[in-house]
Amino acid sequence: MKHALNITNLRKTYEGGKQALKGVDLLIEEGEFFALLGPNGAGKTTLISITCGLVQKNPEDGKVFVQGHNIDTDGDNAKVNIGLVPQEFNADIFTKVEDILYIQAGYYGISRKEAKEQVEMLLEKLSLKEKRKSTPMELSGGMKRRLLIARALVHKPTFLFLDEPTAGIDVELRHEMWKFLQELNKSGVTIVLTTHYLEEAEKLCKRIAIIAHGEIKRLGTMEEVCNGRKLEEVYLEITK
Repeated sequence: MKHALNITNLRKTYEGGKQALKGVDLLIEEGEFFALLGPNGAGKTTLISITCGLVQKNPEDGKVFVQGHNIDTDGDNAKVNIGLVPQEFNADIFTKVEDILYIQAGYYGISRKEAKEQVEMLLEKLSLKEKRKSTPMELSGGMKRRLLIARALVHKPTFLFLDEPTAGIDVELRHEMWKFLQELNKSGVTIVLTTHYLEEAEKLCKRIAIIAHGEIKRLGTMEEVCNGRKLEEVYLEITK
């Protein structure tokens, strides 16, 4: 199996001395649907941000490879493979939904004509077609989350980070989103999910890592991590 993500001894200390990551090692295989669990401040977002090139690290502070591309020496090719759905809505609230997708495609050198088929598919699959001419100011919270997913996928990445993708949305929409993400994973896209809904990780993911205080405390299949116990019980024990 090829590694979609290969992290070795990753460290990160912010100005002021806060040590966010303390030598993290993580291997994720191509095609996995993987859960990265941990409380706020555990290091999840820092790990994702470094991998996506949003937070800088020193080359000596560990190695990160995305689809075989070293983010320090081959960052552009690494980024092309990555889609990111962030926790917070960060799209232009005055730009129409479909234009947000076309503009995002343009960042990757994809013309409007080339992007049309993918944009239409995403609008259809994520139930945004009727809102294509609307701005984010006119969208519900759930629609905004779906728009972020569509934007992350418009350049056809092979690796997708989902940072709390279903936070604050209703149960029905959450289940619709699960179905879409499972189909996406079956098509070959590797997915890393962070979530505070533990049942979401249990439903979608075969392997999980629990991170706390900048270190991965437990890593393996759901069965290996839980060892006959409930995930919630194990999670609370590790992260307290």
